[in-house]
Amino acid sequence: MAAGAIGAALDGSASSRVAFHLNHLQQAGLIVSRREGRSIIYSAIFPALSDLVAFLMRDCCEGHCEVCDRAIKLFAQCEGRPTKLRTRNRKRIT
Repeated sequence: MAAGAIGAALDGSASSRVAFHLNHLQQAGLIVSRREGRSIIYSAIFPALSDLVAFLMRDCCEGHCEVCDRAIKLFAQCEGRPTKLRTRNRKRIT
């Protein structure tokens, strides 16, 4: 998705503000970008995000695993395929 579409989906944040954060996520290796005409389209790198979530769950609980139980239950329901997101005029798969 483009930064403007991501901002609109979140809370109406300005695309420049969202692009600032997306740039840092890209530098961290969590997303990639590509140019499409005048827009920059951002996509998640799902294996990297999965590794980040696993790291956070492993290190954040400080021995209190019940903190992560809800997340673990949600992950167990995942079928491994991203869902289709609809934008106003067209369908995109993220």
